[in-house]
This record gives sequence, structure tokens and C-alpha cells, in this order.
Amino acid sequence: MTADQHIGGDAKPDFRKIDGLGEFPAALRGGVVAIGNFDGVHRGHQTVLNAALALGHAGHKPVYAMTFEPHPRTVFAPDKPVFRLTPPDVKALIVRALGLDALLTVPFTREFAGLSAANFVSDILIGTLGIAHAVTGYDFHFGARRAGSPAFLQQSGTESGFGVTVVEAFSSENAEAISSSRIRTALRQGDVAEAAGLLGYRWVVAGKVVHGEKRGRELGFPTANIRLDPTCELRHGIYAVRMQVDGRDLEGVANYGRRPTFDDGPPLLEVFAFDFSDEIYDKVVAVSFVSFLRPEEKFATVEALIAQMDRDCVEARASLAAAGPGSAFDREIAAGASRLTA
Repeated sequence: MTADQHIGGDAKPDFRKIDGLGEFPAALRGGVVAIGNFDGVHRGHQTVLNAALALGHAGHKPVYAMTFEPHPRTVFAPDKPVFRLTPPDVKALIVRALGLDALLTVPFTREFAGLSAANFVSDILIGTLGIAHAVTGYDFHFGARRAGSPAFLQQSGTESGFGVTVVEAFSSENAEAISSSRIRTALRQGDVAEAAGLLGYRWVVAGKVVHGEKRGRELGFPTANIRLDPTCELRHGIYAVRMQVDGRDLEGVANYGRRPTFDDGPPLLEVFAFDFSDEIYDKVVAVSFVSFLRPEEKFATVEALIAQMDRDCVEARASLAAAGPGSAFDREIAAGASRLTA
């Protein structure tokens, strides 16, 4: 079952976003839980979530995902922040679009990390959640020193009376296992098409439109400027994009980088939406990346930059026309991301 098959009528109108175990509702006890970090909620993660959905539907039980924030690597190595593919709010949108009933986000602290694997099962899975079934990926580990393996979880389920399904690795068309690391590598290289193939949807970012230096307007290319998360490692360059704002789906071209022709400043995403001139400062927009056009570069003159921007717009329009508006999954995620609160 693919992600696209869940969009539309299957997306949950009463979806719950639960922050912390203390907020866990009694209505979800006895349900099926998919457990993992799910950064990116990529095609491999979707096999785990879809397996949980199938079990829940068969047993007429609620289905939810359990994940952790911040990313565990950020807690143990704060000086080496992780390039996050999906911040919590966007992750919730994707989980909802897949058809689950809820996303439970558990704060990941050093104290939580010190919880033994046995206590994770007894105190959380059984005591707090009262699960009927757990679904995890083949590489999921939990508890202090990552002592809890899929085999440990299966044995615990046998002893305690809940089911456990371990989902094998999901591979892309070249037989390589899909992972968040592969997607990060693709984005670092600017290969947003490869990232989309691994994710199962176009990579999307959301943010509030901020005031810039107004240079784009002076050059004839007014842009919506968005500051991305400081951990973002997307390759600096020019991209063909789609932007969602105020319920509108717009085509455009974007620059992510430091503007070397002018100030070589902090990284900024600047989106020029075609045939659009509305005032959208302080509004949240969602930007989906369709294709990489070229690296960012420094031009000798402003006139040379404008000439290249004209060529970029022509290439972006052609790329967007060839790619089309994207799947229903793409549109559901982007529309939801554009409605997030800044």
C-alpha cells in the first residue's frame, strides 16, 4: 500500500498530536503503536506505519506513531546537530496524511535514555500505553545503551501478551536500503529529485516570510524570504519549486544560499513565485523542491545576474511543467505545512 492510497478520505479529521506521555489519552489504550524516530517519514518508515495501519484496521484498534524529540544524536552530541528532514509539526502532518489516528512525541532526555529496555516495555508500552501490538523497523533499538533489540521486544511481547511485528528493510529501485542518511546526502548534493524518490514525496520546508534587503524587488524579482532551520544542509543553489500560501499553489524559482554577488550573508531561502505579487510578510508558506537548476555563484555585475535569473525562470518553468503538480500526497503535506503557526 502506497502513501498516495491514504490521502483524501483516509486522512484523519480528528487526528491527535500528543506531546508527552502524561497527555496520552485513554481512548488510545489497547491500540497498535509504530515506534521509531521517523525523521523524514520516508518510504521505509511508511512500510512500518502501513503495517501498523493494516493491523489496526484488521483488529478495529486505534493506530498511532510514537517518536522522540529532540533527535537522540542531538542530546548526546549537542555540538554536532543533526540535519533534520522533518521538524515535529511537519512529521505530524505526514503521519496524519498516511491515515494514522495520532502522533505521540516523547521528550528525549538523558534521563529517558537511561531507562532500561525492560522498564521501557513495562512502564511505557504496558503501563502507560497499554498496547495491543507494537510495530518497529528491523534496526530499532531502545533503552539504556540501546540494549532493547527487535528480538528483545518480540520476547517481551510473548511474555507480556502483546503482539510485535518487525518490518524488514525497504529498498529503493537500486536495491539499497532507504534511510534518512541517504536522503540527507542527496539534499547536501542538491539532488532533490533523488530525495523525493526516497521520501515518497517532495521534500518540503515551511517558514514565516521575513523582511529582506528588498534587492529582489529592485531587480524585478520580488522574493518571499524564509529562514530555514540552522541545521539545514541543503546545497546552496537555484531550484525549481512550488510554494503554498493562503490556499494557493504557486510555481516559482528559489535561491538557497548566501547571495555572494551582494553580501555573502547568512543562508536564506528566497522564492520568486511566478505571476504573483501579493503582500505575504509574516505569513507561513510551504516550499516544495522539485529540481536543482544550478549552484549559487557570484556575478561580476548586476546585469549579468539579472540575465541569468531570466534564464533560471525559463528553465524552472520547463522543469515544473514536465514534473507536474505532484501527487495527492505532496499536495496534502504542502497545504498542511502552509497552515502551520509561525
